[in-house]
Amino acid sequence: MNTIFSDRQLSHIIDQSLFFECECSAQVARQIISLRDLYAFQQDCGEQNSTDRAVHQRITTDTQQAHTLMEACLNSILMLENWNLETLTLPASSQETPQSN
Repeated sequence: MNTIFSDRQLSHIIDQSLFFECECSAQVARQIISLRDLYAFQQDCGEQNSTDRAVHQRITTDTQQAHTLMEACLNSILMLENWNLETLTLPASSQETPQSN
């Protein structure tokens, strides 16, 4: 599966998002990780008959399409929120200290 973001980068985005209470990018990153898990599961799943193969192929194809869309979505979100795309950090204006409870 083609990827824009590595698993490590997705984890970093989630960490940054949660620390600075900017949940949208973390939500999308989590969905990308879930899609990768689903894709991997389909690759490893045993195929007993032609129906099973067809089911797994359909899930794999649609998962790849969804993954591509969600990575593009995350990339757009990061650009809209002015993240530094090299370091995957939020802009200084968004890096206010999180509120303590």
